Amino acid sequence: MSSPAVANGELYRDRAVILRTYKLRESDRIVVLLTQRFGKVRAVAKGVRRTNSKFGSRLEPMSHVEVLLRKGRDLDLVSQAESVDGLTPMLSSLDRAAQGMAVVEAADQLSLEGEPDERLYTMLVGVLRTIGESPSPLNVAAFFWKVLAMSGLSP
Repeated sequence: MSSPAVANGELYRDRAVILRTYKLRESDRIVVLLTQRFGKVRAVAKGVRRTNSKFGSRLEPMSHVEVLLRKGRDLDLVSQAESVDGLTPMLSSLDRAAQGMAVVEAADQLSLEGEPDERLYTMLVGVLRTIGESPSPLNVAAFFWKVLAMSGLSP
């Protein structure tokens, strides 16, 4: 299944989970997102490292957001980001944060750029919500097991 076609310069909107971020220049950040319809996307978020940033705090790993992106040649550009699920429950304890980062890292490693995988996206959102409500190491193990089985690597 290929992602919907979006021409360079075109705007598109999708829901996404932030997988990781990288510093770029003084005030920008590269954000790696797992989107519902477009798969893994790398985008530049300009000015988000400034203290007065409009949406910098929404673009942290494990955040579930609705983003407006502008298609770029190499990297897309984040134009807008709105929280879907708050990050506060995930950061309320070290257990939740560690479990959340473990599943986000696994999703990052198992997803391919530009290859939509709605099942992986749905499973990731579900396990992050579950971890936020009631953390348990079994949540992480179950996610790993299901993702590996979905990838054809089940024991």
